[in-house]
Amino acid sequence: MASVVPIQPAQPTGAPQANDVLHWMRPGPLQLAALPPLSLYIHLPWCLRKCPYCDFNSHEWRATSEAEAEGIPEAAYLDALIADLDAALPLIWGRTVHTIFIGGGTPSLFSPQAIDRLLGDVRARLKLAPECEITLEANPGTFERNRFRAYRAAGVTRLSVGVQSFNDEHLKALGRVHDRAQAIAAMEEAASAFDTFNLDLMYALPGQTLEGLDADLTQALALAPPHISVYHLTIEPNTWFAKFPPALPEDDLAYAMLDRITERTAASGMSRYEVSAYARSGHTCAHNLNYWQFGDYLGIGAGAHSKLSFAHRIVRQVRFREPRLYMNNARAGAAVAQSDEVALADLPFEFMLNALRLKEGFTLPQFSERTGLAMTSIQKGLEEAERKGLIARDLHRVWPTERGLDFLSDLQSLFLPEE
Repeated sequence: MASVVPIQPAQPTGAPQANDVLHWMRPGPLQLAALPPLSLYIHLPWCLRKCPYCDFNSHEWRATSEAEAEGIPEAAYLDALIADLDAALPLIWGRTVHTIFIGGGTPSLFSPQAIDRLLGDVRARLKLAPECEITLEANPGTFERNRFRAYRAAGVTRLSVGVQSFNDEHLKALGRVHDRAQAIAAMEEAASAFDTFNLDLMYALPGQTLEGLDADLTQALALAPPHISVYHLTIEPNTWFAKFPPALPEDDLAYAMLDRITERTAASGMSRYEVSAYARSGHTCAHNLNYWQFGDYLGIGAGAHSKLSFAHRIVRQVRFREPRLYMNNARAGAAVAQSDEVALADLPFEFMLNALRLKEGFTLPQFSERTGLAMTSIQKGLEEAERKGLIARDLHRVWPTERGLDFLSDLQSLFLPEE
């Protein structure tokens, strides 16, 4: 499952003090009583082929020298990642890491030996929680027998497989490098190697009918994944589909498809715990839950985002996006391209952008603990959301209604800062 990193407002400023912990620890506008849980995100940016719908920071692998002709520069990139982590350590010193997510790109292009080295280097530098969830994204197009077992032996505890569809025509339209047979084989191997794993599925695809979606769901559920992530195909700026948009199903049909997904996953024993995620009991994605609960995360790798809390402020950082530029800067101890303090006025919206994705919503104490703000800062938005039937609440908790989940962007926008 693609690590669903929350949308972050980027402010393009320099970062001369990006890793200066004293700079971020100085007195400031917030007073956080405690720091939230910390996760680690590691971005491996290369793919075999860039999908026409993808707006993630992924780069089609092209060798630029004879030395690179046999494959991606695993060792050099891992060196850069660890240099990046070493430079960032003062910002998170002493904190326990509860989850790790290795996303991309296509992380399964990296060999099990490389992942083993990476996780060993991480463990040597960070304190990991005893039951630390370690997820690796994998694509069926990079699948080979026993490869998934080797990732498990390297320390990965959870696999997320980017299937998207079991229909060969749809896979071709999406630019995927695998076919139906490879997707089924990869999922069967994932099930034999991992106790918990995720299947990524897309809907509202070009030319897709409700019957076609049903066929995808039937195959997906027959594989008995404990977790399914579903994504509505959307046309994102700066993608191939943005230049050459395909004909997508009408909105009413797309809503019917989502209803069918929710209905059929529920019938198979899965519950919708987040706007795009369904899981059996005990198989929710702890890493993504930490995002939605406004936890902290350090992101290393090309284009990775971080959100880090300090006693008196919350900081967002972004690494250099282009892989070779990132590698050069990381080795020099300067991987961070942008580093900004989150303005107090933006905190309510940033919190709601995440927390309202969860079916269970958030507790009122959690809002104050994670933002350092009083409940009065969101009272107006809560009243308006409740009036529109987008949330329900009691004295302890706020959660989105079914209507709120269906119109999530409208709900979140009620907490934008007033101009």
